[in-house]
Amino acid sequence: MSTLHAGSSSPGTGIFVINRARILVVVSLILTWTIASLLPRYKQTVLDLGRERYNDAIEHLPAVKVDWHPKYDPKSQFNASKVALMIEPRPLPHLVPQILHMISVVPPDWRFMFIGSNKSVISVSRSFATQYQEANGKLDLVVLPKPWSIESKEGVYRLLTDLRFYDEFMPEAEWLLKFESDSIMCARSDDSLNDWLHYSWAGAPRSATDRFAGNGGLSLRRISAVRQILNFQARYNDTEPEDEWFGKRLTVLPGAKIANGQQEDHFSVESVWHEKPMGYHVRDGGENLADDVWKDPQRRKENFEYCPELSMIMPMKLERERCEGDNKQGEIVGERKGGGRE
Repeated sequence: MSTLHAGSSSPGTGIFVINRARILVVVSLILTWTIASLLPRYKQTVLDLGRERYNDAIEHLPAVKVDWHPKYDPKSQFNASKVALMIEPRPLPHLVPQILHMISVVPPDWRFMFIGSNKSVISVSRSFATQYQEANGKLDLVVLPKPWSIESKEGVYRLLTDLRFYDEFMPEAEWLLKFESDSIMCARSDDSLNDWLHYSWAGAPRSATDRFAGNGGLSLRRISAVRQILNFQARYNDTEPEDEWFGKRLTVLPGAKIANGQQEDHFSVESVWHEKPMGYHVRDGGENLADDVWKDPQRRKENFEYCPELSMIMPMKLERERCEGDNKQGEIVGERKGGGRE
């Protein structure tokens, strides 16, 4: 009996132990499956949150958008009577840095207008910096409607000698700074453009004794004086350039103050050198340089040291690229291999 009792109690105890172990295993499996089932959802939640933050960051990246007050015109912060004008139909690669440099050098109350072709306007407008200046009311990018044309120099001459152009596109302007793709103003100049506002016209002299220092490549014009001329005279098509045409008339216009080559030769340098001018006009993009300004190597060095911005608008050639025997004044003085001199 005692043996039987001992044998019958053993299975009960073994079964109890096995059942407890099974319960622990089942609970562990349930917990594992539960965690495993929740993990993909957690990963997806993290990914979704990351996408939301990324999209939110993209939406808040800098954009050319200025939320002005509905009744506020951003152009009102500038002087409507002062306009810096550039006319260029070619999508030249240096237009954007040149325009931005001019904006930084010209007094801050001036507004800018770029008149171009579809190609040149698109080229300039691709820059974020120019987009910002446009949104801020500083810069206008304009493609003129027909019948206006700027595809040739003659077309530009006709535009600038037509009273309708001033009436339609700059009715409030009194002072006009005209600059071209081959002209630049120097940041180191001691002069301010506003120092010249008492002139009816100022530009670069063609000679030291030029009565009309008013080459149009980089010039300041008083629109009221221009209007006086255009109110009673008209330029014949396909004749002299517009700056020469205006010069002959402004020099005899009563009350007009004109810069001449002897007294006011530091506004701009083109054919006649002057120390520390306000700007340079390099004529035909540097393809037709004046000897008095550019032939002497020491003078060239001084020009670039004073106005390094010139490198933006000129085709540059390194000194080490010069031909053997080049005297740095456009002449080859070395001997040829076959004898004689070049």
